[in-house]
Amino acid sequence: MIDKLIILLYLLLMVGAGYLGMRRSRTSEDFTVAGRRLGPFMYTSAMSTVVLGAASTVGGVSLGYQYGISGMVLVLSLAIGIAAIGVLFAGRLFRSGVYTVPDAMSRRFGRPSRIMSSVIVVFYTLMVGVGQIIGIGTVLTVVFDIPPTTAAFIGWATIMLYSVAGGMWSITLTDVVQFMVKTLGVFAVLLPLVVHEAGGLSAMRAELPGRFFSPTGIGMSTIGAYFLLFFFGFMIDQGNWQRLLTARSEKVARWGAIVSGLYCALYGLAGALIGTAGRVVLPHLANPDDAYARISSLVLPVGLFGLVMAAALAASMSTASGLLIGASTVLTNDVLRPLGGGRLSSVRANRITLFAVGLVALAVSYAVDSVVGAVTVAADLLAAALLVPVVGAMFWRRSTAVAAIGGVLAGSTVCVAFMAISGLYANEPVMYGMAAALAVFVTLSLATRPDPAVAGLAFEELPDSTGVRDAAGVPAAQAVPSAPSA
Repeated sequence: MIDKLIILLYLLLMVGAGYLGMRRSRTSEDFTVAGRRLGPFMYTSAMSTVVLGAASTVGGVSLGYQYGISGMVLVLSLAIGIAAIGVLFAGRLFRSGVYTVPDAMSRRFGRPSRIMSSVIVVFYTLMVGVGQIIGIGTVLTVVFDIPPTTAAFIGWATIMLYSVAGGMWSITLTDVVQFMVKTLGVFAVLLPLVVHEAGGLSAMRAELPGRFFSPTGIGMSTIGAYFLLFFFGFMIDQGNWQRLLTARSEKVARWGAIVSGLYCALYGLAGALIGTAGRVVLPHLANPDDAYARISSLVLPVGLFGLVMAAALAASMSTASGLLIGASTVLTNDVLRPLGGGRLSSVRANRITLFAVGLVALAVSYAVDSVVGAVTVAADLLAAALLVPVVGAMFWRRSTAVAAIGGVLAGSTVCVAFMAISGLYANEPVMYGMAAALAVFVTLSLATRPDPAVAGLAFEELPDSTGVRDAAGVPAAQAVPSAPSA
């Protein structure tokens, strides 16, 4: 009962944070990027929580259980990707005011590229968000012994309450709480207790094969696949871009992303060590994905078990809310707003779109037993189709619209073809898809002329393609309200 009360208290705390965020969300920019007013601690906390979802927490422990410390490679790839966003993209995105991937494409390459990239980005963010909702349902099912569909609905309803109420302000406030819950639950509680239960690091080394303590024990091919998929994919992840623009300055955005990357790397190591120790104390689990919950129930007393389960919930809820608002922002900013102008720049329009996206995500989570295949397809398509054109739009002035469309089509086609040939989980689809996109993009850029309106301009000099401007004549995406930093 104490563990259940802790979980219920956590869910109520999330709803309360949504109410506080609602009071701060007065403009569309407040709703989508928290008014671009976050200081170092709030920004770093929010950036870290959107990265560390169910795959990083439950999945990271599962990989540690199977492969030892090399199981951290998945989270490490995400950590390097989030740090790279700060180093490579923070300055250009901040100076341009762009906070969606399709907007970056359309500023250099025009409206057709906006539509194509919007479809891919929305599909990716929606499907990964669905995976988080299913993960939330799994945790609540274990704690409350209720049907998975009911558990998923409770988690989804909580996310919708605080996200729709205050948008990014509510999500940021909940992320700060979730960041502290995850840090306390994983680093201060579960890690030391399970390592102690296993007899310490020396006993773990004596008990387990040497490959469990090799940094390449998971296999070089798997390491390469994770790097290709998650490092490159995360660099153009809509949720990450949107969080980047919540920082109050370019300096906070850059250094906060680097610090977030370091924190995520440590989190990945902690998860791998928890899984490795779990292999000693629970050596015969039928399903490694159960390692996080089973280890927690074995080594934690009443109360602390509830806290660690809340940490798993926090991981899924923070990522789910960040992805769903990312999908709704792309739909509002890059599909609806260019058609309706300022009429679709209101907080109300953002709330309606976010709720609609949430309903679709809930329906999809009920319609499928597992979204692993769909998430893999979405992540492969994101990296294979969009990485090269997005990087070209931001860093190569010679790139052209024809090349961008050709690159997206080539990367997508080759990626899907190799999924059919080699399988959904093979390394070839994303690798050959990116290679095809690069070859076509470079060749067509050199063979065609760029649009005279944007030829020779740096990315941050490109005009706002939506045409929506505030009262002062500043593009809406760049208008920053004068308000105190958070």
